Amino acid sequence: MNAREQRIRRQIEKSVADRRTGEVLWRVVTADGSLDVVHGDLDRPFFVASVSKLFTTVCLAQLRDEGRLDWDAPIATYLPDLDLSGLAVDNGRDVSGEITVREVMAHTAGLADYFEGKRPDGPTTLERAMQSDFGWGEAEVVEWTRAMTPARRGRGLYSDTGFQLLDGVVERLDGRSFAESVRARITGPLGLDHTYVFTTETLDRFDQMAIIRHGDDDLRLPLLLASCGGQGAVVSTLRDGVTFVQAFFDGRLFDAALLDEMQTDWHRIFNPLEYGTGVMRFRLPAVFTGFRSYEFRGHSGASGVVWYRDARTGIIVVGTVNQLKQRQLPYQLMIRTAAVAAS
Repeated sequence: MNAREQRIRRQIEKSVADRRTGEVLWRVVTADGSLDVVHGDLDRPFFVASVSKLFTTVCLAQLRDEGRLDWDAPIATYLPDLDLSGLAVDNGRDVSGEITVREVMAHTAGLADYFEGKRPDGPTTLERAMQSDFGWGEAEVVEWTRAMTPARRGRGLYSDTGFQLLDGVVERLDGRSFAESVRARITGPLGLDHTYVFTTETLDRFDQMAIIRHGDDDLRLPLLLASCGGQGAVVSTLRDGVTFVQAFFDGRLFDAALLDEMQTDWHRIFNPLEYGTGVMRFRLPAVFTGFRSYEFRGHSGASGVVWYRDARTGIIVVGTVNQLKQRQLPYQLMIRTAAVAAS
């Protein structure tokens, strides 16, 4: 074990010892593969939460490559059986029939967030499910979102509603479930044997996963997770995660020319997180990173998950701290371990 690996392991052990974290699974890989540090079982399954959105993005990119999907067409074009009225309003005018696939992918369509957004009838959907687990479908997502106050079109607002709609686009164009599309388009071709979309058909596998915590409480939300699809229901591992991130940014999953297009128009969603088109970016001012510059691109998940590659060094960090409440923890560990790997 060389000095850099020892230092990375010390950083991870500090996180493991932190009472706020759940089960920590972590992997750091340098661009040339000379350093590959793993903490935990490479094949231990865990929910990747909103990192699942990258799987939706890949499906949408492939459909575009196939000439079956126009990102600049209204999303309603691909959801003719779904009433989207009232979901997006611009200066008092209903523009639900005009918002484009690209806008929805970028979280700039003006859609409220049915999952963690404020609902007029009380607690958020996530808060309700944490009180008593329950499931839902596409119709409920549309109904709940329509009752919420729309965001401003053109301004970044993270919306899980949007990715539920995008999953619907994939399903209608492919003529199969989103889980089946992910298997045929991504996990099968890449050989990701431990990665899949958790659904009601796989509820019996829930207890195989690393447990997600909320503060000191262990969460058991199988029905919620089975409802989330590409919004947040993908299960994966450290082994498969690195393979996926490498394939995504190496252009092996769709036309590599799309990568530049997806990573040009960045806008703020949660400080310091930004969003392009179907992909997330995490940056901090140099003063917070020891005056080293990092530009992590990929995606995060609210349960403490990070799947990122640093655009400047090529370092990949894939991991989870399995903690929903302390959302800063995985980013802190990502910065610390990537800094050592780059030293």
